[in-house]
Amino acid sequence: MHLAWGPEEEAFRAELVAFLEEHAPPEALVRRDFAGTGEPREGEDIVPQWSREWQATLFDHGWMVPGYPPELGGRNATPIQTLVYLEEMAARGIPRAFHFPGYAIVAPSLLEFGNEEQRALAPAAIRGDTIWCIGMSEPNAGSDLAGLQTRADVYEDHFVINGQKVWTSYAAIAQKCFCYVRTDPNVAKHKGISLLIVDMDTPGIDVRPLRHLNGAEGFAEVFFTDVVVPRDGLVGALNDGWRITQGSLAHERGGLWVEGVARLEQAVTGLVGLAQRLGLADDPIVRRRIAEASSRASSLRALGYKGFTGFAQGSSAPEHSYMKMASSEAGKAVYELGMEMQGPYGPVVDDERGDEHGRWIQSFFASFANTIAGGSSEIQRNIIAQRILGLPRS
Repeated sequence: MHLAWGPEEEAFRAELVAFLEEHAPPEALVRRDFAGTGEPREGEDIVPQWSREWQATLFDHGWMVPGYPPELGGRNATPIQTLVYLEEMAARGIPRAFHFPGYAIVAPSLLEFGNEEQRALAPAAIRGDTIWCIGMSEPNAGSDLAGLQTRADVYEDHFVINGQKVWTSYAAIAQKCFCYVRTDPNVAKHKGISLLIVDMDTPGIDVRPLRHLNGAEGFAEVFFTDVVVPRDGLVGALNDGWRITQGSLAHERGGLWVEGVARLEQAVTGLVGLAQRLGLADDPIVRRRIAEASSRASSLRALGYKGFTGFAQGSSAPEHSYMKMASSEAGKAVYELGMEMQGPYGPVVDDERGDEHGRWIQSFFASFANTIAGGSSEIQRNIIAQRILGLPRS
């Protein structure tokens, strides 16, 4: 059996490819993996100017979120066309933006749960004209999002926020924050959460950047001290924030698996080239381990198609939790194999002695972050146990 896209999907792909070949800037054509190529270094902008312009170009030509209407940066693409788009972008390693919260979390959440005034904020979030950060994680409530303690006291026409967020991406440059707060401490922890839109220049907000090992400051701690937010900053109903978090995370993960699987497939291809360069292509152990990695990537892609079908039809697609966990864990194993194949030069970052500018060692260490970002592997296992396997809660 030969599986292939139909003529309409291939025509859609051809239109996308023609656009990319004409408009994609050179910086967007540098294939990226966990080695950090293209990631900001010390002294560089978190969201470079070229990526801001590229995001706006995608929006203006209907290629930012193809499934949306033109006024939201799309072209009313079908779910299948959207999948073709995600696959083509991932295969070429071309990023839509270096700032994902706006188009991947904020905009779909506002469109689904916001009022008319809040929905009007979505186009700028998708185009990148407004930089957003997401106030979810806290020192004692990272993967356990429902355990958040940042408090918002409720008054008739405003809220007052006190607390702390951490690992908040883009907080140092964001204009607005999607901030999850506890508005009722006297009910079950899932039931007392609300979502507020907070202007980051509001008095009482203190942003303290967290420096990565490479010198970049993409994360930050955010402290709130008596921060006043107007009542119209509430998204959805009071104390209904947990339902919105589930929608927000579902939107983030709905297409994330495509990039994860594509990156895994590219790493497997890299392993084949590495084995050939090192004279290990006929080693039976190396061949078996590369074959296992290849079959795992193929299985994940097939499962991703199944989950995407359900997601496109409006279901929760719990497969995406497994996809997220499995692809990130498989990535670690693939990069570790690349190090092992190089023997004593595996941990060397040296153009004369290492391989591919230290790709495998840098990718291996950085890949640990992917088992945490977007929902840790431990949390994904809980979701799998409960929603896929039907196991009881402990």
